Amino acid sequence: MASGEGRRRHHDLVPLAALLKREMKSEKMEKPTVRFGHAAQSKKGEDYFLIKTDCQRVPGNPSSSFSVFAIFDGHNGNAAAIFTRENLLNHVLSALPRGLGRDEWLHALPRALVAGFVKTDKEFQSRGETSGTTATFVIVDRWTVTVASVGDSRCVLDAQGGAVSSLTVDHRLEENIEERERVTASGGEVGRLSIVGGAEIGPLRCWPGGLCLSRSIGDMDVGEFIVPIPYVKQVKLSKAGGRLIIASDGIWDALSSEMAAKSCRGLPAELAAMQVVKEALRTRGLKDDTTCIVVDIIPPDNELPPTPPPQKRNKLRDLLSFRKRSRDSASKLSKKLSAINIVEELFEEGSAMLAERLGNDDNLNTGQSTSGIFVCAVCQVDLAPSEGISVHAGSIFSTSSKPWQGPFLCSDCRDKKDAMEGKRPSGVKVS
Repeated sequence: MASGEGRRRHHDLVPLAALLKREMKSEKMEKPTVRFGHAAQSKKGEDYFLIKTDCQRVPGNPSSSFSVFAIFDGHNGNAAAIFTRENLLNHVLSALPRGLGRDEWLHALPRALVAGFVKTDKEFQSRGETSGTTATFVIVDRWTVTVASVGDSRCVLDAQGGAVSSLTVDHRLEENIEERERVTASGGEVGRLSIVGGAEIGPLRCWPGGLCLSRSIGDMDVGEFIVPIPYVKQVKLSKAGGRLIIASDGIWDALSSEMAAKSCRGLPAELAAMQVVKEALRTRGLKDDTTCIVVDIIPPDNELPPTPPPQKRNKLRDLLSFRKRSRDSASKLSKKLSAINIVEELFEEGSAMLAERLGNDDNLNTGQSTSGIFVCAVCQVDLAPSEGISVHAGSIFSTSSKPWQGPFLCSDCRDKKDAMEGKRPSGVKVS
């Protein structure tokens, strides 16, 4: 399974000079220019965002830079949104193997995102607060875009030529049959709000708590079957670049993905974000917090934002097709796809089962630190060999025939995994 291919973080340290040489060698395609803009209108004060453009895979090496853009739409208070904004990035980075080149780092990223989301949720729930939040977390590394999301904030791609596609999945119980089935199978109850006389109104919700979402960070008062395991998608843009629109549901409840993209074409990123918010307010009014980030990934020889497609278009150039490819496939395929403006799909996984998302440690050394101590795949704490519990041990959902195989979990994270699968109640109490 693709989600199990990522490597763990416990390789031998690689000298900085070797990493720098590796980065320079791999930088065959010119880096695009990344421009961004943000706009928001507040109703409840529960939307938060993160923009960080100075991240580096190799400290001190500007050629290893990448950018992070995220939106956190809180509910039942803003505590979960604030906590996630302040901690999620660090938790994701701490789960990445050290000493990796760029391609290996991108390969390991989906697995690290899962670990980072679960660790953030676990730490926030330990505080005993009942707030929750969506999280749409976007990493832009040159032409590669990796998106992890829980909840109903959304990230869409407006590629050159006018094709609009979603890089996220809405985790709303009303619209997602698979998520409804998973929640009920794990012990949750799904139904509408009942009023006097027995009538049912409003969208489907999970009870207790009445949450409309099936995945989020926090929400410990609802139940552990509301999981923080993100849907993750990774794509590689063509050399024509593209535009990302990342927004909370205050936008998407008013505008479709196509309407949002069309409303701001031809505008620079800052004005584009303002225009999307303006269009959402014009359509629906200010009924919820409304937040939008626009990110333009622009070829180095073209400083203009995406422009409206002409009336008559070249069908070949307008083709937008997501194609999965092996990590070992030849670079010739990538060049051909880029030349005809096709977006490659490098990775996609949405399973809510932690064992499936963390996969297997094919290399026996990847479950250990340099000191020989085993490390929890989620929270990164050191474990004695006798303390580590395989993520596959006792899981009826795992296809692994080797329950002794890593990655390994500490006892707390194993309890968290079992609670998410409905095997036992969460040990966390609401204060």
